[in-house]
Amino acid sequence: MKVIICGAGQVGWQIARHLAGERNDVTVIDTNPELVRRASDLLDVQGVVGFASHPDVLDRAGARDCDLIIAATYSDEVNMVTCQVAQSVFGITRKIARLRAQTYMAPQYADLYRRDHLPIDVIISPEREVADAAIQRLLAPATFDTESFLNGAVQLLGIALEEECPVLDTPLRQLNDLFPTLGAMVVGVRREGRLFAPEAGDQLFAGDQIYVFTLSKDINRTLEIFGKATKKQERITIIGGGIVGLGVAKALEARSDRVRVKIIERDRKTAEEAADALERTIVLHGDGMGTEMMDEANVARADAVLAVTDDDKTNILAAVRAKQFGCKMAISLVNDPTLVPLMAPLDIDAYINPRAITVSSILRHIRHGKVRGVYSIGDAEAEVIEAVVLSTSPIAGRAVREIEFPEGVLLGALRKGDMVMKPTGDTKVEENDVIVLFALSHDIPEVERLLQVSIDFF
Repeated sequence: MKVIICGAGQVGWQIARHLAGERNDVTVIDTNPELVRRASDLLDVQGVVGFASHPDVLDRAGARDCDLIIAATYSDEVNMVTCQVAQSVFGITRKIARLRAQTYMAPQYADLYRRDHLPIDVIISPEREVADAAIQRLLAPATFDTESFLNGAVQLLGIALEEECPVLDTPLRQLNDLFPTLGAMVVGVRREGRLFAPEAGDQLFAGDQIYVFTLSKDINRTLEIFGKATKKQERITIIGGGIVGLGVAKALEARSDRVRVKIIERDRKTAEEAADALERTIVLHGDGMGTEMMDEANVARADAVLAVTDDDKTNILAAVRAKQFGCKMAISLVNDPTLVPLMAPLDIDAYINPRAITVSSILRHIRHGKVRGVYSIGDAEAEVIEAVVLSTSPIAGRAVREIEFPEGVLLGALRKGDMVMKPTGDTKVEENDVIVLFALSHDIPEVERLLQVSIDFF
């Protein structure tokens, strides 16, 4: 597949890294020569310096025989014009644009993106994706990572194992004997910095970070088995009342179980806009890192503090201070991946990486096969892929034990019709089943082969 990626920043870089590693023909466009040179030198991609929305620049990038264009520059308007030029001048059939301004997302303007208006096939809104991820973190406070699949019927949980975990030193195959009715499966283990897909005889140790698929009805029981207490979040303080903080507060207000939410916002105008848009949420104007404001917000009694300003260092410091005040859980929004190793030493319970979330959203729309969802784990170390089994797939009609999955791939969940299950070796995978796979990055091309590419699904 020939792909043009517009924008060589963090998101563009990661997408190029994924696709080039899977032997796609990738060209990166950016106005910054240093970013283009970095991509060309370190990745198996070609680079073009210039404005992605200019027809001559797209022509030099190979737009005349391009299969897919991804517009991920820092400018919404450049991304929109790039897709228009790609369609009108070069006839590129698949166009993905990252748009950040929420006014472009308003339902009343949805008609704007028709093929005869602005021909954008897929729109990625990082702020909305990040707000959804924040809600996921808040709903699973004992985890460091979480994502839902199969329309919410299955949850991926990232759990850090501690000394009090009751199943340490237990071979994974024995967990099925100990808990035969538990719909959970360990699909990934990070130990001493290395992520791997475990085998049935592997044991778990204190200090491991594990990824577990569990049926949503078994989430609390799964957490208890791995030594994590579950507690309902009733008081939440959000530091930052911008697009993300406002989105989280609105989602919490819409929940049937009442949650007491407070927002602390430093900018008066933004605070007033948040107060006007919310009904039950208390909005406070002030410095979210200030001791007086934390006292006023009663952070010490909060079940969780979510720091989602547009500054990484502010988010980290606010999360640290909230824990010092006595808050039970702190979650920080972190754009810079080099800051992630600081989370554990600073006692920050979880973090949200907008780059990884946006990359996951884009990958969902470009993976081969009939892929319904993709979630990127760690620093592009692995992916969780949700896909429909096609009749042409090599896995259709075969029992799980008969399928030659690579060593770094595990089948974690499966849906047949209305029934969602934890698969066993005897489970037969059939056409139109929806499967959820954990795959280490180097095994993804083989996963795509198993899902059987069909041009209809590009």
